[in-house]
Amino acid sequence: MRHTPDLPKRLTDLTPVVIVGTSTWVVALVVLFFVAQGVWVWTAFSGIVLGFIGFGIIFWQRAAAKRGSKSAQRV
Repeated sequence: MRHTPDLPKRLTDLTPVVIVGTSTWVVALVVLFFVAQGVWVWTAFSGIVLGFIGFGIIFWQRAAAKRGSKSAQRV
């Protein structure tokens, strides 16, 4: 059986994706704060909160991988 090479780290690292997504929600929150009211502002705020939850999960998985946990994702 042939060995499949591992993908480069730049293609498997989720940190840039979460940074761009969270930054987009921050920009949307600022714009919507001045333009719209109600549900749209709260939607943008929710996107920011979910982005920070994503950061927490990424750091949690990296810490588990450093500890040598069997269930941790390796990148």
